[in-house]
Amino acid sequence: MKKWIATSVLGSVLLLSPMQAFANIGDQTLRPTMTHSDVRTLQSILRNKGYFTYSGSYTSYFGSYTKSAVVNFQRAKGLTADGIAGRSTFNKLGVYNVNNTYLVDYAKRFMGTPYVWGGTSPSGFDCSGYINYVFKNSHSIYLPRTVADMWKNTGYRVSTQAVGDLVFFETYAPGASHMGIYIGNGKFIHAGSSTGVTIADMNNTYWKPRYVGTKRL
Repeated sequence: MKKWIATSVLGSVLLLSPMQAFANIGDQTLRPTMTHSDVRTLQSILRNKGYFTYSGSYTSYFGSYTKSAVVNFQRAKGLTADGIAGRSTFNKLGVYNVNNTYLVDYAKRFMGTPYVWGGTSPSGFDCSGYINYVFKNSHSIYLPRTVADMWKNTGYRVSTQAVGDLVFFETYAPGASHMGIYIGNGKFIHAGSSTGVTIADMNNTYWKPRYVGTKRL
């Protein structure tokens, strides 16, 4: 009986774990007049999308400029224009509730899957098709289809990598044209055209000079 209870509890924990998330931007609802470190990132994301027009430095205070930017963004996206940056607003901004450890564990399930141009399933992936599939099936998050669109519209730029970040590279075309998921220790998992789904070192002689940047969801 004790063994059955322990097994049931463990199973419940495993089933729930994909829905648990770490403290990412968007986990805290941001409201006018509040002060929070995430407000700076919110301002940065809104500026990159053309909504935050204040010319000064980013601040942790959610003032009138930030509220106006949020309201205008919400109106443009068909959301309730209340000026409050909650989960639905962050989702539209391309910032999601992600359990990064589970994301990486799920991504590794497809190691060895062959590369197929335009592939979006475990029978064969291209690089963005792989990222799309992993996010959709591990977290029900639907990302843009192409690398260029993900680089432009998903997440926010960071200067250093953390597990679960998206890393981008310039390969066959100018700008971001290849991508993968950072898994720690300078490595990322991706669908390579000559390797299929595999783990690569960001600092090797091929990838290091082609690195474009990192975005966090």
